[in-house]
Amino acid sequence: MPAATVSRHTQTDTRQLILRLARELLLTRSYLGLNFQALADQVGIRKASLYHHFPSKEALGVSLVDEARQRFERWQAGVTSEPAARQVLAYIRLFRDQIGAGTRVCPVGATAGEWSCLEPSLQSAVQALWRTQTDWLTGVFQRLDLPAPSGSSGPDAARQWATHVSAVCQGALMHARVQSDPKVFDAAVAPLIDRLPRA
Repeated sequence: MPAATVSRHTQTDTRQLILRLARELLLTRSYLGLNFQALADQVGIRKASLYHHFPSKEALGVSLVDEARQRFERWQAGVTSEPAARQVLAYIRLFRDQIGAGTRVCPVGATAGEWSCLEPSLQSAVQALWRTQTDWLTGVFQRLDLPAPSGSSGPDAARQWATHVSAVCQGALMHARVQSDPKVFDAAVAPLIDRLPRA
């Protein structure tokens, strides 16, 4: 194999390793807790070498959130054939099981508490992730055609449901993280699940 091919392959592998380990730090320590030296130590490279792959912590943060948005888009494509109520339940399970209730928060939760400290480009990436999820949920709830969580009806009911589900899942993740217990997540989302139609 030519040296250039090996080098390019190694750089791609290193970049993917950086992203994987940085994602874990983001979801367990928050954005401000994402320390380049700790990350370099975990990757097994010098801190200065991180800047070869990501010119700044901001660039790394944006890449992590963009990657999360792309993963969500792939995930939603995999549940589109399910009935709408099952899609909502799958979304809740995504937070519980794939993100890891009790041990992690999602990228939105990992950055929201530090919002005023975030660079504008990272804020924009987080907002795009949130919009992608709530726009998808809004479409799902349009098919369910439920009254708004407040009991009112109208064209904004689906958007209210989407925002409600997102907020409950985010809050449930945070509470479960504080208690280090996924059962806290389950208890927090149970009333929401009870209000959904049976799939």
